[in-house]
Amino acid sequence: MDPLNKTSLSDFILTGLTDVPWLQKFLFIFVLFFYQLGIMGNIMIIILAIRDPSLHSPMYFFLANLSFLDICFSSVTIPKMMAGFWIQNVISIKACIVQMYFFHSLGFSEGVLLSAMGYDRYVAICHPLRYRILMRRSICFYIIFISWAAGLTTSLVNALMTSRLPFCNANRVRHFYCDVKPVIKLACKDIRVNQMTVTYFSGFICTGTFILTVLSYFYIISYLVAHQSSKSRSKAFSTCSAHLTVVLLFYGTAMCTYLGPDSEASIESDRIAASDRVAAILATVITPSLNPIIYTLRNKEVRNSLGNIFKTSQYW
Repeated sequence: MDPLNKTSLSDFILTGLTDVPWLQKFLFIFVLFFYQLGIMGNIMIIILAIRDPSLHSPMYFFLANLSFLDICFSSVTIPKMMAGFWIQNVISIKACIVQMYFFHSLGFSEGVLLSAMGYDRYVAICHPLRYRILMRRSICFYIIFISWAAGLTTSLVNALMTSRLPFCNANRVRHFYCDVKPVIKLACKDIRVNQMTVTYFSGFICTGTFILTVLSYFYIISYLVAHQSSKSRSKAFSTCSAHLTVVLLFYGTAMCTYLGPDSEASIESDRIAASDRVAAILATVITPSLNPIIYTLRNKEVRNSLGNIFKTSQYW
């Protein structure tokens, strides 16, 4: 590009999901429904974990923190996305990078927390006599601190590298929020280093935490098969199934988004951008809304606690 023709930009335009008016209205209602469902469901999980003494255990302490992370994670992108259904969605470059930073930091923190929840299940099932020692309160708080610190620090890499890129004439981000892959494609500079960083760095963290979670369940399954009766195995699998479902939803969408190919060909690039947006909808809208439902339906203690609250409310 001729340096004389470059125009420095201060704002981006988020293209959103569609330009069709009736579909925008439908998607607004769809997204609003799932956003409200996620907020109410996750707040309910937090309230149950605080109020019910039977849920005062590391497992539900982590679950309450996961719910808080899900609220923050979806709130980083969804309100701006819903505004884009009605008006042109303009965002400053600085605000775009801030949104990108918090989106990735909360996502990384959630990945670490899901690994910690897998480890918690491993200790509870494979080392029940040592559970209170290995998962004492100080250790649980330390794990939460590590998950937040890991997210807030590791996401700085992509944010800082993006902030140093020059943005010239192109200002339309082909997404409904500021994600690193569509944003760096607008830079008037060679972005191969940035693309490699996104793929390998984010991919390393994503696959690393996923492998740790899988290892926890590998040891759990090995222990149950070797040492427990069929009744005990059924009970243990019932306890772990909710967490496994959440893990598969979280990592499935993340890997589809950040480990997928990049292409310069226009047709293939359009298909990749569309698939990235679908995966992002699942990650930011659907998954945070389904997490409380999954844990409520698959967890007997949470269902009982919720039932006790409703029974208590009937007396007032």
